[in-house]
Amino acid sequence: MSDMILLGAPGAGKGTQGVNLSKLYSIPQISTGDILRENVRNKTPLGAKAKGFMDRGALVTDEIVVDMVIDRIAKPDCANGFMLDGFPRNMAQAEALEAMLSKMEREIDHVIGIEVPNKELLRRLTGRRVCRKCSASYHVIFSPPLNIGMCDKCGDEIYQRDDDKEDTIAERLKVYEEETHPLISYYTEKGLYRAIDGIGGVDSITDSITEAIDRASDNS
Repeated sequence: MSDMILLGAPGAGKGTQGVNLSKLYSIPQISTGDILRENVRNKTPLGAKAKGFMDRGALVTDEIVVDMVIDRIAKPDCANGFMLDGFPRNMAQAEALEAMLSKMEREIDHVIGIEVPNKELLRRLTGRRVCRKCSASYHVIFSPPLNIGMCDKCGDEIYQRDDDKEDTIAERLKVYEEETHPLISYYTEKGLYRAIDGIGGVDSITDSITEAIDRASDNS
């Protein structure tokens, strides 16, 4: 069994690496955003609680989010392990997760931290462009359209969304530093944190992660 957490700032590549690691280790990738939407869509008791907050424009409480994660971990496909993508987000969630896993006689084995300098994160995040008509996604550096400012698929205008602008991104990174970054110290003290350089090709970063996991497993 291998229970893992994947940490990293917005734009670090958590989602991409989560997909790769899920396939390599045959464990489900669990995103809090996905399970939140699933609970709301399926009108579960937890989903109803969450929807009450969302309808008011408020953040869903840590307690509800942790309960959703634990409920998901209890499903049969997590029997041999799981990969938490971007959760926990703060110390309260981390401590609640640890307490709940202890009741299940489970514990986190590895915390993978994909580390990318803020300058590079800004470059990645502010370069995204989206088609107004068909919502196709582009990046001015990594995947530009064939014709500047026009969608390859439908020919409509592509634009930069407000939440991809530099001021908004800078605020998101600030929140990450304040709320999530302290988790690095928390998991380092427990001997679980594996720092990974997030600069480079997708496959080479995946290789670095698996090597770090193998090393830690051999030493445990």
